[in-house]
Amino acid sequence: MALRRRPAVRLCARLPDFFLLLLFRGCLIGAVNLKSSNRTPVVQEFESVELSCIITDSQTSDPRIEWKKIQDDQTTYVFFDNRIQGDLAGRAELLGKTSLRIWNVTRTDSALYRCEVVARNDRKEIDEIVIELTVQVKPVPPVCRVPKAVPVGKSATLHCQESEGYPRPYYSWYRNDVPLPTDSRANPRFRNSSFLLNSETGTLVFNAVHKEDSGQYYCIASNDAGSARCEEQEMEVCELLFENISSEDWQVDRTFLILDHQFRQLVSFLLEMTGFTKTHSGTLKGKMRKF
Repeated sequence: MALRRRPAVRLCARLPDFFLLLLFRGCLIGAVNLKSSNRTPVVQEFESVELSCIITDSQTSDPRIEWKKIQDDQTTYVFFDNRIQGDLAGRAELLGKTSLRIWNVTRTDSALYRCEVVARNDRKEIDEIVIELTVQVKPVPPVCRVPKAVPVGKSATLHCQESEGYPRPYYSWYRNDVPLPTDSRANPRFRNSSFLLNSETGTLVFNAVHKEDSGQYYCIASNDAGSARCEEQEMEVCELLFENISSEDWQVDRTFLILDHQFRQLVSFLLEMTGFTKTHSGTLKGKMRKF
């Protein structure tokens, strides 16, 4: 009598995903692992900040913790031998078991910080994580340069510069407390003006000034940390009237004294503004009429 073959049992059947996950986690038992709640913290200068470094898996009860600062291609200790080191001494502490808290942060604290953990009882003994700290700095009052007097129809440039703020600030100009657009042609309110404002460099350039451009000017430098402004400065748009002036009246340094019964100012500008082409030594006296 022929024997009936029994169907072979398939031993290579696919394991459920749940069991695969348990098997994978079993391979990691005894391996130290780190994570951070925020790898790119941003803080304003003089505030406090936490550099998060958390042990998620380890069989070692007392792992060795080290923090290092990486800046300008140099690496220095921040936490070593169970104490704060270097320029953070006195204004930092270990938070919990491995995280680092810094008080009164300064702009020089912007750097990479590496948290290193050594767990001798784990199969994978070492793990590390890098935190990038950015310290924002509020701008200081910018340096503004505004010409005191400009003849009608001539060009003029106003300068605004700030060097302390981080991130790099952007600039806004105001005339008589009214904000100026980046392009006067884009705003009907300034249709009688002709200027361009570069918010990155802080320059305000008038192609040809009009009498409506006279006023009190100031600049504001702003970034994510705050803003600061310079003091108001007056720019006067004037009409020049000259009488009985010859080419011999020009002064070599192209500077002349403007006299008027209402005010007195010193103004410098190019020779060609009045059509003279010769450069003789001497003095030029004239009158300036205010609008």
